[in-house]
Amino acid sequence: MFEERLIDELLEVTSELGLEITEEKIKFEHPAEPIFGDYSTNIALVSSKFQTLNPKFKNPKELAGIIVEKWREMGTPDFVEKVEVAGPGFINFWLSFSAFSRELEQVTDEQEKYGSSIKGTGKTVVIDYSAPNIAKPFGIGHLRSTNIGQALYNLYKHLGFETIGDNHLGDWGTQFGKLIYQIKKENANPCKLSIEDLEKLYVKFHEEAKDNPEREEEARKLFKKLEEGDKEVREIWQAVVETSLKEFNRVYELLGVDIDYAYGESFYTDKMEAVLNDTKEKGILKESQGALVVEIPSSPVPAMLKKSDGATTYLLRDLATIKFRKEQWQPELYIYEVGADQKLHFEQVFEVAQMLGYAKKENFIHVAHGLIRWPTGKFSTRKGDTIHLEEVLNEAIQKAKSLITGANGNEAQLSREREEIAKKVGIGAIKYNDLKQNPRTDIIFDWDQMLSLSGNSGPYLQYTYARAQSILRKAQTEYPEEGRPAEVEEDKVSEEEWRLLRSFYRFPEVVEEAAKNFSPNLLCNFLFDLAQKFNLFYEKEKVIGGENERFRIILTSAVGQILKNGLNLLGIETPEKM
Repeated sequence: MFEERLIDELLEVTSELGLEITEEKIKFEHPAEPIFGDYSTNIALVSSKFQTLNPKFKNPKELAGIIVEKWREMGTPDFVEKVEVAGPGFINFWLSFSAFSRELEQVTDEQEKYGSSIKGTGKTVVIDYSAPNIAKPFGIGHLRSTNIGQALYNLYKHLGFETIGDNHLGDWGTQFGKLIYQIKKENANPCKLSIEDLEKLYVKFHEEAKDNPEREEEARKLFKKLEEGDKEVREIWQAVVETSLKEFNRVYELLGVDIDYAYGESFYTDKMEAVLNDTKEKGILKESQGALVVEIPSSPVPAMLKKSDGATTYLLRDLATIKFRKEQWQPELYIYEVGADQKLHFEQVFEVAQMLGYAKKENFIHVAHGLIRWPTGKFSTRKGDTIHLEEVLNEAIQKAKSLITGANGNEAQLSREREEIAKKVGIGAIKYNDLKQNPRTDIIFDWDQMLSLSGNSGPYLQYTYARAQSILRKAQTEYPEEGRPAEVEEDKVSEEEWRLLRSFYRFPEVVEEAAKNFSPNLLCNFLFDLAQKFNLFYEKEKVIGGENERFRIILTSAVGQILKNGLNLLGIETPEKM
């Protein structure tokens, strides 16, 4: 990537000047307006301490001028057209036309591999995401974790990491004592209960427990029996799990999501004792009012591993999970894509994991996504006011289908194709509406906004891709071998062509930046900007039969390829027609 090469160049220049500047100090940004270059760095502005060490550098602007002069003296690389000092000490860079042309050829040559990298080779990342709760329909609240987690998985895999997705199913805990209590109370056959039935029973337990608080204690006793392996209780639980997994798999198929592993919390029931032994060996396990806890120096609240009644906690199971993942995969990075309301929980988990020597805190990342909320507050399964994800997805598909009914052709022949396109567009609309948001912000649930098929939306990007493919089909070629971009004279490239040409090289940078910052929305921003530039180009320039026809076909092909690559990383399919 150009940015990396520029950093190397600047490090050589500053070294020659006797400035001990580390790579981390050199920051780049892309100026909003092309007249200010393709890159800009504030290296001179953040180097005030060097003025003390080197009195000849009187101010940042003068230091920037000295850096640029020295660089010219040493010889700027061929991919840099010019470099200038601007404002109070910024250094602006313009890439050469030949550099853009070579990048365009790279898109054409690498196709679906464009934007990928081998930087992650030899490194393993485990991403914990989705994690729906057994006995509850897949709710809209789990959409964010599933979407963002899958996008992060795709990004890291594209960058060469050994990437492992783990669906940490919520299939253990006191809530199962509550559900089992209600099933037994109503003498229901657990094998014949649908997932909707299970949700209603869970809600009913909480409604009845308001007037009968002693039922909470009965539920805790039933969960204790589950942990102890009671045959009857275990059979009820197993039936509930099997029913739930069938439902989840159907929703995952609809979403186009396939997670590598689905180790639920129950998987770790026989692995928790090893963690307790580790805490004893480290001398950090203590008893507090009958419970087993670990005191965390940085937190006033101790981490509880076992309750006073002997029942285990989420925290202990999460520690057992980390120990298992460490032994199984030896990851460099543990990424948890879980809601922001779990912030304190994971702070404690990561602290104790470090105390136990499982990994350092910096090896753990909690991507704390915001929630999808009602305008009046948070969804609550206990109150029965959730929205089932499958309902949202099916409605999105129906709305998308209504947009496609205007297509020309025999209705019977188009029916199957329209169904497939509607599915891609509808699901894409839901996913993109989620992913274009900063993961850390809350989203207010709004049907119109979520299912909008225009503007900054998934369907807009899909339509732009389909438009590019339509042009290429009309040109009867997808990746022409003749008329390489270098054959086009620079002064004959229009403003709209320039805007496209100067966009492509940023795609690999954005992919890496989105992964590094755990923010797929950065990729969404880039793709939307590229789509807008292409549609403006399409409106103003005649691609087939116009000037620079071959060059414009290659530009169109490159836009389509980058949109496809980017949308695939987001988990969104690209229909060839719309």
